[in-house]
Amino acid sequence: MRAAVCLIGSLGALSVGGIGWLLFLSAVSGALTTQAWIAREGILPQLFPGQRLEKILSATTLADQLGMVLGPLVAALMLAWMPWEYAVGATALLFLLADQILLLWWQQAKPVVADPIHAAGPWYQPLRIAFGHIHRLPGLKMTIFLAVGVNLVLGVTLATAAALVTGALAQSDENYALLQTAGAAVTVLILTIIARKPIPVGFMGGLAYGMIALGGFLTGIAQHPAVYAIGFLLIIGFDKMFAVYMRSLRQRLIPAQDFGKTTGVIVLLNNLSQPLAGALVGFTAGPEEARLLILTITACVFLSGSAALVAVRRAVKT
Repeated sequence: MRAAVCLIGSLGALSVGGIGWLLFLSAVSGALTTQAWIAREGILPQLFPGQRLEKILSATTLADQLGMVLGPLVAALMLAWMPWEYAVGATALLFLLADQILLLWWQQAKPVVADPIHAAGPWYQPLRIAFGHIHRLPGLKMTIFLAVGVNLVLGVTLATAAALVTGALAQSDENYALLQTAGAAVTVLILTIIARKPIPVGFMGGLAYGMIALGGFLTGIAQHPAVYAIGFLLIIGFDKMFAVYMRSLRQRLIPAQDFGKTTGVIVLLNNLSQPLAGALVGFTAGPEEARLLILTITACVFLSGSAALVAVRRAVKT
């Protein structure tokens, strides 16, 4: 479907023109990407039943991260040679190629995947089931609370990074780009370690949450570029470790037959914190207020999240 959307968008732009086609294919492709991500989360444990769950999740997160790094580079090369309409058309071919490769693997591996169970009742029944699980299942509400806190720290950090690095810390655009590249490299390193070394889930969550809080504290007080860089890398790198921890928890807490619908609602609730972080940054008038905002959010997230981590750990044990 994403390949079809790319073809429709590129052909429409070539024949009719207008920026609306680009907006259309971006919005629809984004929605389909989320759908594909939730579907993948639901079937991963069934595809590799004998593998350690954290290893599988870290490997898929690593692939996502590499795609986020390499995707813009490939797009830049394509746009240097051709108009964006042709680049999007070429992207449709990449979607089809990936689909065929997956189909070949599926035919060779012959994985056993249970058929989904459709919820009977009115159209809103899946939402009722999802919110019911969030309300009743021990620890599930706390996982949302933890993810919202981390997303706030991450969102505020990303929203203020350019202004603090190139403005308050007087660094060049090249140094800022280098910092972003280092963040991607640290993320890949951490995910590789998770995939190769068995780390207890509870320890992984506590370590990631603590390192993100430490990173927020360092970015909030940093008066030197090196201190800010350490804090920034801690937040960016350990955010993916925390993501593996959260995905592992959801696999353990949510019933398999309702995993997709419940995860969809949880992802929606988690992502609401990102525009909130941007709105909070919009109220700051300068670097000092931005630093104060980072410190305030980090302190609140650390204090409240520590109790939430304990509650989640108890829920998983029971």
